[in-house]
Amino acid sequence: MSDRDCIIKVENVSKTFGNDMVLENINTEICKGDIIAIIGPSGCGKSTFIRMLNMLEKPSKGDIYVDGIDLCDPKVDINKMRQRVGMVFQHFNLFPNMTIKENITLAPVKTRLMGKEEADKRAEELLNRVGLLDKAEAYPDSLSGGQKQRIAIVRALAMNPEILLFDEPTSALDPEMVGEVLNLMRDLAKEGMTMVVVTHEMGFAKEVANRVMFFDEKIIKEEGSPEDIFGSPKSPRLRSFLNSVL
Repeated sequence: MSDRDCIIKVENVSKTFGNDMVLENINTEICKGDIIAIIGPSGCGKSTFIRMLNMLEKPSKGDIYVDGIDLCDPKVDINKMRQRVGMVFQHFNLFPNMTIKENITLAPVKTRLMGKEEADKRAEELLNRVGLLDKAEAYPDSLSGGQKQRIAIVRALAMNPEILLFDEPTSALDPEMVGEVLNLMRDLAKEGMTMVVVTHEMGFAKEVANRVMFFDEKIIKEEGSPEDIFGSPKSPRLRSFLNSVL
């Protein structure tokens, strides 16, 4: 792909917490339309990596560029950049004292991306799309886990991001609720949304991703198409990991 198709470029990025090196010298690119699944054992730095892509964690070394702008430059307005790089968390992070519609419209109105009326209309369109328009005036506590996560995805979409990051979006859900969230993510993929997904759902990674990154031993140990990663893994470590999860 040419540089103009590249949304995020990661160059020589390392991350330490105290004396503990979590990630070392990561280099990769994420291009428009990519659906990237990040897999690997617990504690291998997957969530740290994805959180660095919108600076919820700052790299200890190296640079991360979004559309050519270096996020590590102290002069960059990170909040403005985060409007373009949305994030969906494992535990929803909805505000319990706000209605569903208020949760969705808060950021677009506060950042002046939209006026209140436009934000309300957008929220209703998105809620209708995910089959939850009847929950607009409800509070998060009245929703199931799967509904909360779909609302969290809608909240991220309300900012009209170029790319969505998902940090294990189904791992806090009961098994019967996983499908409704993955189906919404499949729909987004079909529509061309660029997504980076840390996931334990190997079926989703196989079926939806166009690239899979296997993180282990502080690096991207192996990277390739789902066919390559799942069909002909090169490293013994990846083969061992897949044997334990498939």
